[in-house]
Amino acid sequence: MIYLILKIIFLIMNKENASKLWKLIQETGDFLKGKLPDHPNHPKGRNPYAHVALEVKNHFGMTYKDISDEKYEEVIIFLKKLKLHS
Repeated sequence: MIYLILKIIFLIMNKENASKLWKLIQETGDFLKGKLPDHPNHPKGRNPYAHVALEVKNHFGMTYKDISDEKYEEVIIFLKKLKLHS
């Protein structure tokens, strides 16, 4: 049981990296404001921050907080690619 708990602790991103990623997610959302295409499910406009967080979750299969520290740089690269493809 202790082994499982330790494994879970070391697989989840530390708070400092999670905080840095959240800031980058917000900056990416700022960049995407007004650039997302209209969608009938969002008559009042799309939320770019939710869009970025969902893209991260879809790509990595988990929320940004649950991604391991080892993938930190990979998430940063992914966020940069989101900006480039908008």
